[in-house]
Order: sequence, then C-alpha cells, then structure tokens
Amino acid sequence: MLAGACSLALSGCERQSGSSGEAMFQQHCAACHPNGGNTINPHKTLRSKDFAANNIKSPGDIVHKMRNPGTGMPMFSRNVIPDKEAYQVAHYILSTFK
Repeated sequence: MLAGACSLALSGCERQSGSSGEAMFQQHCAACHPNGGNTINPHKTLRSKDFAANNIKSPGDIVHKMRNPGTGMPMFSRNVIPDKEAYQVAHYILSTFK
C-alpha cells in the first residue's frame, strides 16, 4: 500500500526545468527516500553500503535504476525527469548520502 502512496504522490509533480539535483530529489524522491533511507525496502537505501550490495557504482547506474526500477519504485521516464536533471539527482545522491 505504501508503494502506491509514493507513486501517487510523485505522479502529480510537474517538471521544474533547471532545478538543482537537490530540488529534484526533494520533488521526486524524498517521499520514499527520506534522508537517504527507503520507506519501501530498508535494504535498498541510498547509502554506499547498499549501493555496493546492489551493484550501483556510478551516476549512470542510478539513472538506469530511475528509468528501470524494481518492485515498489515508480519509473521516472525522460518526460518526467530529463537526462540532465536525472544526472543532477544522481550526483546529489552520491555526494550527500554516504
């Protein structure tokens, strides 16, 4: 039920062109990943130990996961978060949640 709530909360967000990675993260990701955690699957946080365990090593890996998520995570297409902004989000995640 919580996964659906996150998806519904995120689907109403409109794209903000030129937003920083942090602003885009707050708009699209923070509801399910507060402070780098994960409200759906606590074993898949945005922390480096969980990234390593899930073979996520680079900004490109994060963007790939945004485009092709697993169970419980909504898909963020290029129409929702264009590549430039998706990479800004990925860099923000890597530099913020260690």
